[in-house]
Amino acid sequence: MPVINNLDKRFRDRIHFSTSSPLTFNDLDSILEKMAHTIPFENVCIIEKRTKEMTKENLIDKMLVRKEGGLCYELNSLLYLFLKKNQFEASLIQGIVYDAATGEFGNMGRTHVAILVQHENQLYIVDGGFGGNIPLKPVPLSGETVSSSNGEFRIRECHTAHGHYQLELKLKHKDTDWRIGYAFDTGETISDVSRLESVRVTVEEHSDSPFNKHPLLTKRINDGSVTLTDKSFTRWEAGKVTKEKIDGERYNELLDIWFPSSN
Repeated sequence: MPVINNLDKRFRDRIHFSTSSPLTFNDLDSILEKMAHTIPFENVCIIEKRTKEMTKENLIDKMLVRKEGGLCYELNSLLYLFLKKNQFEASLIQGIVYDAATGEFGNMGRTHVAILVQHENQLYIVDGGFGGNIPLKPVPLSGETVSSSNGEFRIRECHTAHGHYQLELKLKHKDTDWRIGYAFDTGETISDVSRLESVRVTVEEHSDSPFNKHPLLTKRINDGSVTLTDKSFTRWEAGKVTKEKIDGERYNELLDIWFPSSN
């Protein structure tokens, strides 16, 4: 059977979502949680210069056949394809990430990709690709705050040059105040993942891209997360953080332990 026709089963198998029954909106919390534990946010293929064009086939091959992870435009595109396969009213949107260090929105443009889902006349952002900042639940555009094991999240309507909405977050054990994640619009939506090819190229080639210089891998673990770079390994668990400075040999050891499919 062609890989693309097997998307639904392969995705469920990859995230260990055992039920084969039709997906409902109430399943999304579990889907997002399981996805965050099993498909890492990572840029290894960029660092190793073995990326491929944005197509359904390439996304499925990379993350469901070879069982690697990906960045926002890959993770959320794959999740979008899975949701569409399960009859969700969904589309892809592009946003611009806020840089807390500079206090400004990034100059790479709208390179963050998320999913817009409509359910019972309500719009939600579903985002499985925002690194350590993932909401792990659908976030309504109504402004209501949602809470998950990763913190609190909300969407505020604010008409600026960067978009009409902002996703804001307050991460558990990390943030004391609300901060901006990214701004976005709902006016222009995307239904064909190949239209995100320009996003992929920008993230891979832009001089200001944080993803084309050093490896970065992160995923959720029970009550926390792990993050690996070529210089450090950081583990958050139950509100406590441990950080280890590492060399190349230790990086490869930790890659095998925590991110075996990305090696």
